Amino acid sequence: MYIKELKLKNFRNYRDLTIGFDNRVNLITGRNAQGKTNLIESLYMSSMGRSFRTGHDNEMILFGEDSAYIKVTAEKEYTSTKVEILLSDKSKKAIKKDGNTIRRSADLLDNIIIVIFSPDDLRIVKDEPEKRRRFMDRELSQIKPAYFDIYMRYRRALTERNTYLKEDSVKESMLDIWDDGLIRYGALLMKYRSEFIKDMSDISGNIHSSVTNGKENLTLRYVPNVQIAGDIKTQEEFIERELAAARERDIRTGTTSKGPHKDDFSFEIDGINVRSFGSQGQQRTSALSLKLAELELIRRDTGENAVLLLDDVMSELDPERREYLIRSLSDNQIFITTTDIDDSLMRAYPDAMIIKIEDGKVV
Repeated sequence: MYIKELKLKNFRNYRDLTIGFDNRVNLITGRNAQGKTNLIESLYMSSMGRSFRTGHDNEMILFGEDSAYIKVTAEKEYTSTKVEILLSDKSKKAIKKDGNTIRRSADLLDNIIIVIFSPDDLRIVKDEPEKRRRFMDRELSQIKPAYFDIYMRYRRALTERNTYLKEDSVKESMLDIWDDGLIRYGALLMKYRSEFIKDMSDISGNIHSSVTNGKENLTLRYVPNVQIAGDIKTQEEFIERELAAARERDIRTGTTSKGPHKDDFSFEIDGINVRSFGSQGQQRTSALSLKLAELELIRRDTGENAVLLLDDVMSELDPERREYLIRSLSDNQIFITTTDIDDSLMRAYPDAMIIKIEDGKVV
């Protein structure tokens, strides 16, 4: 899979842009705040229907305009696909896939598959659990679109329950309604997440061993907020039990304290928790192994090579890890943003397309 062409109108600082891309390597260069990340943000929108930078669509509309337009054309193994997105400050965004209007962003999943790797991802090991949950939810949604529907149903029940818990008078009979949704969809979320982390642990462990020349063994461990079970029925019973035990506290605090919305996963090197005791180098190598494992799992489960966006990440890696990353990306189309194209990049990608950005224009 590769992205063939991008068209933008009034997106961020791009007034009007049409550009074709190399099907292998695209080096996007320019000074800071010129629009490099804006460009790859628009590509990411075609995959997920939303930004990786903001939850407010109107922030992506050029100042002074009332709408923005994105069109991405991609080539897959046996077919081509086209995604169009219209953002408006007066109405809900409109999305078309291959000329047909779609009602939900979820209908874009498993179409143009994009993975982003940014300096923010290098901190996934040491940051708070919310970031690791977001990683699980985002990647599972791309690989298994059914997961996204389950996740959204769970989030809806959770939001409504939390809203009700903040009312002055709370009836337990009303909580039972939302608890049914948390139990049903929560058990399914935990099943998907448990299997995902196991697969990612196997793949990232092999990658990490290669990066460290066999000196370290990396393991990912699912850390659920509710005891994990071997089957869905028992998992539902476990969640129901925890919700019942925490109900009085939830009413008192006005929030739901138990459930997979509190899940986490950990990184361990030779049995040692990397977040708490690992060096910065070990944390970064673990994050690199995780992202490369993500690409491999997508290839295995979907049969497609995901498009990889490397947003200013090369400058954050030492030469050894940068070299390993470059060697590992022979099958994926790559977009690399950087302020400077150094000799190592030119040696690695002598035939790359170089795109220079100045103030929202390709020069």
